[in-house]
Amino acid sequence: MPSEPRLRADARRNSEQIRAAAIGAFQGRGLTVPLEEVAEAAGVSKATIFNRFGGRIGLIEAVIEEVVAAQLFAVIDRTRTIDDAGDRIAHYFTAIRDLQYRQPAVNDVLLQAYPHSQQLMEICRAGSEVNDELVAAARESGALRPEFTASDLHALVVDNALALKHGERPPRDDYDRRTTYLLDGIRGNQSAPDRR
Repeated sequence: MPSEPRLRADARRNSEQIRAAAIGAFQGRGLTVPLEEVAEAAGVSKATIFNRFGGRIGLIEAVIEEVVAAQLFAVIDRTRTIDDAGDRIAHYFTAIRDLQYRQPAVNDVLLQAYPHSQQLMEICRAGSEVNDELVAAARESGALRPEFTASDLHALVVDNALALKHGERPPRDDYDRRTTYLLDGIRGNQSAPDRR
């Protein structure tokens, strides 16, 4: 029989291999990657994932900080350092769309693909608070169209998540050009660029 310390070392190594495989898979393809593929990449059985993490939600919660949360909260923190309300919301909107393009798992979080995950729902709650805060400040400053609401910003982000998850992925240049069009469309008169 293997000794208890050996069992603990094997379990720890398996957990680390599973976490590493999950981070790689989720970052590249989103949180819905089949667990069989994560297990194969980790060199373990699917049953081992359930034994160590309790299933998909447990595994997601074990790695969501590295996959999504750290980058998303970095965007929020950077946004809050910008003094001008119009520049602040423009930076946030552009940075979120960039993250959505680069990290498919962000779209799974924004679409609340796993509502039973408390950590994912907490990320969504934090994002909703930032949306409210940024839109209120930008509207007050005249940087946004007066009728534009936090719900509108949320809808634009969710629509983009749906398009990236279920539609054809556009070339990056086209995607960035459309980000500019969207920003131009929601800006108030005071922040409209001079087209002369």
